[in-house]
Amino acid sequence: MIRDDILRQKLEKARQKLYVLQAKHGFSHASVLRQSVILDNLINQYNRHFYIKEKKSDCTNATG
Repeated sequence: MIRDDILRQKLEKARQKLYVLQAKHGFSHASVLRQSVILDNLINQYNRHFYIKEKKSDCTNATG
């Protein structure tokens, strides 16, 4: 599984790229929409990763 810091770096890079593309092309350009989907997928991956991490922590705290 991907490390926390690497995932955060990927998120930040994707967010910055989206910002640059939007400033250059506007909101409805295909490259902006594509980058938005990439960023959405990274956000979903981040949320799943930390949800699983939180669940594991809750389980160990409940049994320990």
